[in-house]
Amino acid sequence: MAAMISCNYFYSLSNTSKLRSPKNPSFHRRCSSENPRRIQLCNKQKDRLLPLKECAISIALAVGLITGAPTLGWSGYADAATTPVLPDLSVLISGPPIKDPGALLRYALPIDNKAIREVQKPLEDITDSLKIAGVRGLDSVERNVKQASRTLKQMKSLIVSGLAESKKDHGIELLNKLEAGMEEFQKIVEDRNRDAVAPKQKELLNYVGGVEEDMVDGFPYEVPEEYQNIPLLKGRAAVDMKVKVKDNPNLEECVFHIVLDGYNAPVTAGNFIDLVERHFYDGMEIQRADGFVVQTGDPEGPAEGFIDPSTEKTRTIPLEIMVEGEKAPFYGETLEELGLYKAQTKLPFNAFGTMAMARDEFEDNSGSSQVFWLLKESELTPSNANILDGRYAVFGYVTENEDFLADLKVGDVIESIQVVSGLDNLVNPSYKIAG
Repeated sequence: MAAMISCNYFYSLSNTSKLRSPKNPSFHRRCSSENPRRIQLCNKQKDRLLPLKECAISIALAVGLITGAPTLGWSGYADAATTPVLPDLSVLISGPPIKDPGALLRYALPIDNKAIREVQKPLEDITDSLKIAGVRGLDSVERNVKQASRTLKQMKSLIVSGLAESKKDHGIELLNKLEAGMEEFQKIVEDRNRDAVAPKQKELLNYVGGVEEDMVDGFPYEVPEEYQNIPLLKGRAAVDMKVKVKDNPNLEECVFHIVLDGYNAPVTAGNFIDLVERHFYDGMEIQRADGFVVQTGDPEGPAEGFIDPSTEKTRTIPLEIMVEGEKAPFYGETLEELGLYKAQTKLPFNAFGTMAMARDEFEDNSGSSQVFWLLKESELTPSNANILDGRYAVFGYVTENEDFLADLKVGDVIESIQVVSGLDNLVNPSYKIAG
């Protein structure tokens, strides 16, 4: 039986009561059929209350099937998102979605080297092997490790040949670490040290991801001329977001590590990094936390986004969606508006902690400073049937401590967001010009 999850407004013209924060969530809470079914994504109310944008969402879910085409946006028209429509069923049949943020980022890289992917895949499959209880699980892990190790030895020359010339030395260094790590991994499995498997798997996959990034030679395409002079992230960057948690005896603060993908969202990621360097988010509260999303970025005052000091106007950016098989993103329209109903996005809403740009529901190019992180299980919105893909610009994933996003509440404070790597990939930084 399909479960209907709908969104209604906390605020209407006839009700000016204070927005209520949800009940304190428990550790590692997830969206599921056991959670409250009435989910409010966000409403805009500008006075002394917390500033939020309005939105509505209606989702009809069945086992592996979504039978709705709702909107997730910021408008005062709730009816636009409360009537599910049956989409083309051919897009709803797919294999298990990739849910791991690290894997999503690896597969999103603009490379075509089958050899490194053949090493990557069995290492990723270890996650499923660990779900098998007892000896059988470790036997499966052992097979995966041997396969990855054997492939690396057989195809190392092909992997090296795929490295960008300017990054070859670093790539080879990582490959040597990967090779040594494989031997250590086999010893872990031989000793039946199950607790050490997941940490070693993560370490080796980090090496794999580093090698794959070293295969990218420069930036792979030209950003449209109209956007070439705004902040752009031409590559990847990582930030640490430190949040002070209130009224939670189990958690006082948490640092979330976020990887931003400028290869697939240079405008959106560049805009965010530029705001981070302006310290725009430092000291800002979490403004929405309802079990479906965590959201922030609405500044104090009447403005709904970042006011550029050089123009004294709200700085907005276009909707930006990269599609599988395309060399550059689409700008300014949703995939639905473009008629690309079956297209798969390079950065899907599959992972818990997917980071995307908020915008007005009926204004594709109204994104500014408000961002949200999705809290959900991928099974509810499998790849190819994800109602958010192609409607909102994903530009990164939380890769460390993402589970604790579910413990954040309205009023928790972002103490700081700091760029820890990749700042040199930011071009046209406005913070250096306007301060």
